[in-house]
Amino acid sequence: MDYHKFWHMLLEEISVAPNNGERRILTFNDPRQYAGAFTQWKALKAKQPELRQVQVSPLIRAFFVPAAGAGKLMNRFADLLNVEEDLQIQIHSIANEKSGTATLPWGVKAIHAPQAWSKSTGVHVKIGVIDTGADYRHPDLKHSLASGVNLLHRGMLPLDDNGHGTHIAGTLAAAGGTRGMMGVAPRALLYPVKAFDHSGSAYVSDIVLGIDWCVQNRIDIINMSFGMKTRSKALHNVVIKAYRAGIAIIASSGNDGKRGGDYPARYPETIAVGAIDKRHRVAGFSNRGSYIDVYGPGEGVPSCWLKEGYKEMSGTSMATSHITGAAALLLALRPGISPRELKLLLRRTASPVRLRKGQRRASLGGGAADALRLLKAGVRAKRAVSANV
Repeated sequence: MDYHKFWHMLLEEISVAPNNGERRILTFNDPRQYAGAFTQWKALKAKQPELRQVQVSPLIRAFFVPAAGAGKLMNRFADLLNVEEDLQIQIHSIANEKSGTATLPWGVKAIHAPQAWSKSTGVHVKIGVIDTGADYRHPDLKHSLASGVNLLHRGMLPLDDNGHGTHIAGTLAAAGGTRGMMGVAPRALLYPVKAFDHSGSAYVSDIVLGIDWCVQNRIDIINMSFGMKTRSKALHNVVIKAYRAGIAIIASSGNDGKRGGDYPARYPETIAVGAIDKRHRVAGFSNRGSYIDVYGPGEGVPSCWLKEGYKEMSGTSMATSHITGAAALLLALRPGISPRELKLLLRRTASPVRLRKGQRRASLGGGAADALRLLKAGVRAKRAVSANV
């Protein structure tokens, strides 16, 4: 393959195309050809400033390029490349926010997290939160946040300019004690991965780069409270890579109130989460179906907010952070547990949800998460394995 020709064709297309923000994902099928293209890109970008617009994911052998850089390349190198549109993806929350107060949230109590704290608080478990960032000044989060990464402005702290990421962080690992808020796993360590902008929007390439960063930094669990309707081969590939690296990916199913749901939750390598309401029924807004692995509290959930505040929010986003927190409690006791075993334990230890009129349990998928039952089952499973060794 002529890598010099490849990059110069791309440069030609970038130079004549309108700068409309659209992008494409170019994935090489052969790792040797990716390596050759990568080496040439590094050599050229110092002399060709336009190539600095290109981003790269070594994990899936992909380049993210302006949209114009796909037409001729697709024709010329069709047998070597997979080309897909870099689609937008949105956070999963509902716009019914209202002010909240520092408290022990109902959802944390509903999954029996406080009863589990005598066994585990999630200490030393590293959670990657791919979201809008986090409020590093919030008193309930100051002991829970690591530096993370800002994919939108490299070199800057992943500060939250939306609020969603801070809300997720609070449910996961707030440690405000009796005067503040407590999250599900208050001793876990959160690594905010800012991939979403102030409006709660990101591109698939941002998510790919976020998962790539988590794999490189040996994160234990990834919380992904977002989704989209369309399949993405690049996103699925990077999810598979993380899964094979032993990282559990916990993803929200979406808020359309329908059977079915969004990606990446629908990929079999993720743990798919739906939401329950305060009456322990599947929330009216929650997507549902046999692919849902477990449900978590998602209606009127109070958590941390920007400017050291608190706010109630609803959505499968909120449910997902409860499940990720419960998973962190287990991983602190069972380091190295596989994503597959974690999924099976979450499903096995869930409690039946209350049914709405006309609902059938089989159509809903999993049950409601119970952190205490999860820990007990996880410890029993570990003892059984030890006894057989």
